[in-house]
Amino acid sequence: MPASVAPIHVKRDNQKPVLSRSEDINIQLNQLTDAFLLVIALGLGYLLRREAGERVDVIPPIEPLKAFVWWIVLVLPFGPLLLDLQGFYTHPLHKSASKSAKQAALALIWLAILICGCAFFFRLHLYSRSVLVLFCIVGTATLLIKERVIAACLRRRSRRGELREKVILAGSFEEISSFQNRFKDEQIPVIEIVQTIDISVEPISTLVRSLHEHSVGRVIFTAGRTDFGQVEKAVAACEIEGVEAWLTADFIRTSIARPAFDVFCSQPMLVFRSTPDRSWALESKRVLDVVGALAGLVFLSPLMLAATIAIRLTSPGPVIFSQMRSGRHGRPFRMFKFRSMYTDAEQRKQELEACNQMSGPVFKLENDPRITPIGRILRKYSIDELPQL
Repeated sequence: MPASVAPIHVKRDNQKPVLSRSEDINIQLNQLTDAFLLVIALGLGYLLRREAGERVDVIPPIEPLKAFVWWIVLVLPFGPLLLDLQGFYTHPLHKSASKSAKQAALALIWLAILICGCAFFFRLHLYSRSVLVLFCIVGTATLLIKERVIAACLRRRSRRGELREKVILAGSFEEISSFQNRFKDEQIPVIEIVQTIDISVEPISTLVRSLHEHSVGRVIFTAGRTDFGQVEKAVAACEIEGVEAWLTADFIRTSIARPAFDVFCSQPMLVFRSTPDRSWALESKRVLDVVGALAGLVFLSPLMLAATIAIRLTSPGPVIFSQMRSGRHGRPFRMFKFRSMYTDAEQRKQELEACNQMSGPVFKLENDPRITPIGRILRKYSIDELPQL
């Protein structure tokens, strides 16, 4: 924030929008609502299938509803997660109904694939594929109706001015103008800038008088190049008046990392993260990774057993090759693969260095003599990678 720090401007148009805490909570409430709506849609799909079985002789009767309880266990957490991955919760007021329907339908199709996959891997009875199809149709319609109703209500409130928030922009004239130019079209209707104040020129009393005059609840400070002492006084004035003081974090512009507020050793910190922060979506993905890896091990165990026997019979040495690799932040981890080379491959590498087809630390050689015959097959079909599961 010192005057000597000049912001580095980098375009960030392709990034997913950074959400405020209020927007994040709204999305979480939306996701919770959608989870229960999907359970209701599953129940409606079941009822439609049961009614069809009772009214049409050629359609067999269906199992009791309790047989589908394990579906609900998957629908509740993974339904909202898959909707979020499809972008269903991004700009709901500014997209067409057809786009929303496509996003919801794709998410539910993936959810149906997940249910079928779990039934296959864990030997669970699927009972009725028609219920799954009806669930996708009813669920898509239910989610679309809910979104359109909420969007219509919000647009009506926006036209009446009920969603507009009064704010004051404070900082230097150039920074205020730059900040206003970055407003997106969908943000303008919900913001009313009642006054702009150049705190590098105007006294703090001007800000206090404006707070009383306009009854605002928030002051936005775009003061990356303004004297820090002046900014501190202005924030203190807002604190006394009970008004929120928001300070833009663009005095350091990054191309990927996003600013976030966090606490480290009880000290408040402004954090620039280029990797996803811990969230329920990330935790759910981790659960999906582990479950998928376990299912893959069970499903592919015959192939892995065959590879183990083939390696044992064709060349002396261990079945598994392990090596230290660099992971996130350069942290080392041990990687496991099926051995596809002879055990003296590292020693023979020196002899073949002159034949290296790559430059630098990477070593690559076509028809590498260090690879075993069975190793060529394992590498061709990436079977050697399976122990990484």
